[in-house]
Parts: sequence; structure tokens; C-alpha cells
Amino acid sequence: MTERWLDQDAGPIVRPYTLTRGRTRAAGARFDLIAIVVAIKKPPQDLPPEHTVIMDSCRLPISVAELASEIEMPIGVIRVLLGDLRESGLITMRLPAGDVAFPQESVLRDVLAGLKAL
Repeated sequence: MTERWLDQDAGPIVRPYTLTRGRTRAAGARFDLIAIVVAIKKPPQDLPPEHTVIMDSCRLPISVAELASEIEMPIGVIRVLLGDLRESGLITMRLPAGDVAFPQESVLRDVLAGLKAL
């Protein structure tokens, strides 16, 4: 996938600001790193190649961080391009759950002690 964007000797062929047309923020709600995105429509034929790569990777639900890692693009670029796709109605985003209750430290210590005892 990344062959188009990377020359092993020279580094990135296409600079990130070129892919986003100089934009640094996505339109609409911010894409959290753990937000889940999924394609909800087939990509149109005239979709730019970077957007098409993202759409292909979003056929199944995937977090923004995993997506950036999978297609080896900077997270800032991913967020801007995801914003484009969301505005076009091609993807949907599910925000992470609100306040998650984490177990108390004492519970974790007891679990750890129990595992060590095995």
C-alpha cells in the first residue's frame, strides 16, 4: 500500500500537507484515536486514491489509530481525510464509550497475586 507514498532512499514522495490540501483539521467532530470508523457505502469511482485506501481499510470496523498504523499515514492526515469521507457520507464514526470504570488498584494487586500463586 505504501509504495506510492514512500521511496526507501528519499523518504515520503508525497508530503502530508499535499494529501490534505494544506488542511490540518478535519471538518466536524474530532476523530479520537480510539474512535471506531467503518465504511457504510461503496467508494465512488472518482474518489482520490488516498481516500480509496482508507475506504478499503474501513470495510470492517477499525480504530483511527489502527487505521493510521495499517496504511502508514500520519494520524493528522488520517483525521483530515476521514473528515472528508464522513462529510461525503461514506463512513461513520462511533465515539468511544464515556467514563469507563477502571478496577481499583487493590483488586488488580489481588488478581496479580492470585496469578503468581498458580
